[in-house]
Amino acid sequence: MPHANVSPKNRTYAKSMRKAMTEAELKLWHTVRAHRLDGLSFRRQMPVLGYIVDFAYPSHKLIVEIDGFQHGDDKAVAYDQNRTRDLQEHGWTVLHFWNDDVLNDIDNVSLHILRTKEGSQP
Repeated sequence: MPHANVSPKNRTYAKSMRKAMTEAELKLWHTVRAHRLDGLSFRRQMPVLGYIVDFAYPSHKLIVEIDGFQHGDDKAVAYDQNRTRDLQEHGWTVLHFWNDDVLNDIDNVSLHILRTKEGSQP
């Protein structure tokens, strides 16, 4: 997949987010980094279509978002729905997991990612 132009602002923001990952993001990153999850090549805090996504598997256009309590209020829910719809309209599959899912059940989160990847072969 060719690299898209990323604004310097988004590039800097993504880089800073990589340095300030949440506990749940760190746990998932340690599970998927370095091709540890079935050889998949994930990137963290990747700019996609003007958004910064938590994790992306670009070759299969798969995005994994880890959501905390701040994603539960009405305004955030509406934003997330619009963002997900926009990404899906450009061919991305977007998975959302709550922090608690990742922290307490990483095996099932990983299994769900693998099953979704199998269904989205390029």
